[in-house]
Amino acid sequence: MILINLLPHREERRAARKRAFFVGLGFAAVIGAVVVGIWYSVLAQLTAAQQARNSFLKAEIGKLEVQIKDIANLRGEIEALKARQRAVEDLQTDRNVPVYLLDELVKQTPEGIYLTAIRQSGNVVTINGVAQTNERVSEFLRNTQYNAQWLERPELIEIKAVNMQTANREQRRLFDFAMRVTLKRPAAPTPAPAASGAAAKSA
Repeated sequence: MILINLLPHREERRAARKRAFFVGLGFAAVIGAVVVGIWYSVLAQLTAAQQARNSFLKAEIGKLEVQIKDIANLRGEIEALKARQRAVEDLQTDRNVPVYLLDELVKQTPEGIYLTAIRQSGNVVTINGVAQTNERVSEFLRNTQYNAQWLERPELIEIKAVNMQTANREQRRLFDFAMRVTLKRPAAPTPAPAASGAAAKSA
């Protein structure tokens, strides 16, 4: 038996291809939407994670800034304490300066010189006196230059001959002089090393 198809098969094939095309197009759209959704979700997670990191870093930076301020305040307090310590040490050191000065003057003043005035301004000491001869004044300058432990840089300001009356009411030719010397500051006592202190404690 011979079957003859009288239906329009070309139109059916064309319609079938159209249906397949639209099905494929819809499937591709669905896949594209799924991919976009997944990508958007991943981006949202990455953004949230980065924001969390940023928030953590901001919090840690805030803590560090507070610590830095505390450290700066501590440094200021330490410097203030050091300044007070230096002031106390300077006071303790300067307390002995007049003793050193008078002791040096007693040691370095030769016979035939009488000191009449001593004035101190800072580390500079001005000395006035009367000498029997010019040589005595020169000897006084040499002593303060080379033999004194606490005096340095002696400088003769002036010297002039004067007639003075002695205890026996005799007129005598003497030399009135003024000189300037610099007083060396004694070194402040250094604290003992911590290691030696620890060793002493252990001993």
